[in-house]
Amino acid sequence: QVQFVESGGTLAQPGGSLTLSCAASGFNVENYAIGWFRQAPGMEREAVACISYREGGTSYLDSVKGRFTISRDNAKKTVHLQMDSLKPEDTAVYYCAQDSLFPRCRINWYLTHLYDYWGQGTQVTVSS
Repeated sequence: QVQFVESGGTLAQPGGSLTLSCAASGFNVENYAIGWFRQAPGMEREAVACISYREGGTSYLDSVKGRFTISRDNAKKTVHLQMDSLKPEDTAVYYCAQDSLFPRCRINWYLTHLYDYWGQGTQVTVSS
């Protein structure tokens, strides 16, 4: 069974950086697109970034383009989210999940219902 464990969330200052990690286990997890998502209090979960099974394909939420970078290490079954120039509005619980049907990020990669095997999340708080 596929399982994801997120880590790396903490309190950060505006303008600072954090790197989140998503450790995956399970059958052939490296063969599918993986997404990072976030959910702020009182808000719906939104997709932040997606990476195809081969690192060449990535997609980002407009508000994080140029600030966040998604990457994956298939040998270690880990996906990272490098977050730079953090803003208070980046405060949320961050999750990773797998698109179990496609190896590449879809055109509509931002639809959260396309993903499975959600982890428990890691809290990111951006505040001075």
